[in-house]
Amino acid sequence: MISVKEALQTVLNSNQDFGVEEIPFIKSVSRILKEKITADRDFPPFNRVSMDGIAIDYIAFKNGQRGFKVEGIQAAGSEQITLQNPENCIEVMTGAVLPYNANTVIRYEDVTIVDGIATINIDTINDAQNVHSKGKDGKTGDILIEENTLISAAEIGVLATVGKGTVKVARQPKIMIVSTGDELVGVDETPLEHQIRRSNVFTLVSLLERLNISSETAHITDDKPILKSKIETYLQEYDVLLFSGAVSKGKYDFLPEVFDELGVEKLFHKVAQRPGKPFWFGENRNCKVFAFPGNPISTFVNCLAYFYPWYYKSVGVKVEEETAILNVDVSFKPNLTYFLQVKLENNNGQIIATPINGNGSGDLASLVKTDAFIQLPNDKTEFKKGAVFPIIRYR
Repeated sequence: MISVKEALQTVLNSNQDFGVEEIPFIKSVSRILKEKITADRDFPPFNRVSMDGIAIDYIAFKNGQRGFKVEGIQAAGSEQITLQNPENCIEVMTGAVLPYNANTVIRYEDVTIVDGIATINIDTINDAQNVHSKGKDGKTGDILIEENTLISAAEIGVLATVGKGTVKVARQPKIMIVSTGDELVGVDETPLEHQIRRSNVFTLVSLLERLNISSETAHITDDKPILKSKIETYLQEYDVLLFSGAVSKGKYDFLPEVFDELGVEKLFHKVAQRPGKPFWFGENRNCKVFAFPGNPISTFVNCLAYFYPWYYKSVGVKVEEETAILNVDVSFKPNLTYFLQVKLENNNGQIIATPINGNGSGDLASLVKTDAFIQLPNDKTEFKKGAVFPIIRYR
């Protein structure tokens, strides 16, 4: 049995590069960017009007003039026109190019226009006000988005602005999620008294969807020859296999010996933690294997604590550790790292973690009442209120 720290490092050392693919930019939300995005022109590309109003030469206002004859209108999207007389003005619309010879915009709310004369009704304006100057946001060739950025709606807008119709992103791994056990039946089935519905596999599907990873699912009964035959095929067809169940000490927990017989190298089996201790991790030439214990909380926490960091490292994303302040005293005597379920609260910028009592690693419903796991180290048995520890959010 190894420590959580050793297990995580082993998993991270097995990270894998799945390559790059080019996809339509509008389909790239939640994908990992694999190229630098640079400005193809200045941003904005012209002196841009940022308020509806009138454009003037500031010198005229500075010299005491308050009434300006309207020469014309500069609409957004129209070619730049010229202010012919510095004592006149041009009506301008938000987003329009600032007319030649004009340098300052006064919003309509501060102007009265009667019989073609715009009168400014305020005593103070600033030179170049309400003008978004050319190149202020970025110059041609500037890096606007760094490589390995997680693409969000904000990045989509930038990609569109620079004309990136397609974009290079990290290719996602091909993943199969496998549940095992004769006690499991389908979601739409009515279980007998000794049966339960499959749930862990769908929890894993949803956890992967948060990473924008599609996955396939399968269920295999507790029959060793069938397990071996199907897993042998999966090892050849998928980049990653995620299992839930059949890795502990039960008579029908065949997975460790099946993996061994199929030539999957065991990197560790059993981690000094609660919940999720019987976690098995290994690899062969083509495939990584994460075999989680079958109890729902064990599967859930191990996916977050190990698969998520493995994926982020594989695609080049750095994730900052988040911490929270323990809200009560906690006692935990086993010499194990404790992933304790907590409810989180933001109190004036401080994240406060309040433990929620559950009924062990089989209490799937307790996840609905909590937001995260707080990770309590195995080098002590008493954890005091006010102490700070790492957390793993799932909300």
